[in-house]
Amino acid sequence: MIKNSLKYTKNYYNLSDKVRLALEYLDQNDLKERENGRYDILGDDVYINVQDYTSKPEAQGKWEAHRKYIDIQFMIKGSERIGVGEIDNYQTSETYDETKDLEFLKVSNDKYQFINMNENDFIILYPQDVHMPQIAMDTPFYVKKAVVKISI
Repeated sequence: MIKNSLKYTKNYYNLSDKVRLALEYLDQNDLKERENGRYDILGDDVYINVQDYTSKPEAQGKWEAHRKYIDIQFMIKGSERIGVGEIDNYQTSETYDETKDLEFLKVSNDKYQFINMNENDFIILYPQDVHMPQIAMDTPFYVKKAVVKISI
């Protein structure tokens, strides 16, 4: 897991060519007025989902993980908390959906943390990084976010 601000994307270009492509896209495109939906950057290898929603209380959140894709979650507008933990501390709660590359999990201990995400912050989440997105800071709030999916 890596968390930083958009102004420091160049520091992470060396992670991989696909990560660099994704971070350059976030850095070079103003997504504030972009409609919700999927936008291909490099076909199924690198694409972006733009979404908006109202953040929710932690009790309504779900822990999730992905096996085929790295997530870069980028806050376009608003703020939220994202829970993050290591996959070894979780157990599957719903069967892995291969078509969605999505697995829901339940925590088996308290080895996780919540990270505050504000406008122009991004977080890079690898398959071992179980995460609970869309959590309200204090009260539910409007959020617009881009989630870049990078195949591994």
